[in-house]
Amino acid sequence: MLSKEIQLEVNKGAMLPLMEEFYTIQGEGFHTGTAAYFIRIGGCDVGCHWCDVKESWNAELHPPTNIHQIVDNADKYADTIVVTGGEPLMWDMTLLTHKLKSRNLKVHIETSGAYPLSGSWDWICLSPKKNKLPTETVYNAAHELKVIIHNKHDFVFAEEQAQKVNKNAILFLQPEWSKKEEMTPLIVDYVMNNPKWRVSLQTHKYLNIP
Repeated sequence: MLSKEIQLEVNKGAMLPLMEEFYTIQGEGFHTGTAAYFIRIGGCDVGCHWCDVKESWNAELHPPTNIHQIVDNADKYADTIVVTGGEPLMWDMTLLTHKLKSRNLKVHIETSGAYPLSGSWDWICLSPKKNKLPTETVYNAAHELKVIIHNKHDFVFAEEQAQKVNKNAILFLQPEWSKKEEMTPLIVDYVMNNPKWRVSLQTHKYLNIP
């Protein structure tokens, strides 16, 4: 149970439930192959059955950490910072992004979009989920739409999401890792027949890096 003082700091985004932070090569989507420092925030209620970081779901397992400390750590490593989760938009991202930008860092987010957009972002990767659809604010602002393909019906879902996102968003289809052998050939065929889409792969898993 958090103290009243700490809970107030979390509520305003001055402290966040930090799960982990690490410097690596970005593995998927538009910025694949580029160096980035990842800040993984705990807490998610979207509940994807194939999520590969289910340990991030319970925010109470991850200690509230002062954003000054988070920013100081990030500033040591890279000029591109990726805020991910969990679902980072469960928390107010305004103060964190402001402090990161004050250090002249480029600030990206990976989000399901299930909560209204907060914070100031240089790049928004929207990865929508069927069981908790994105909010209008994230559809409107997304730079990248990345739909995970777990079964054939997900192609229908992908097209529905492409209709909702802004016209400038870059469109990606990515095989769910456990189904990659089955889904990757289908995605390749789909993209060849529908070239507005691009293929995204989880290259960090092939490279065996975080």
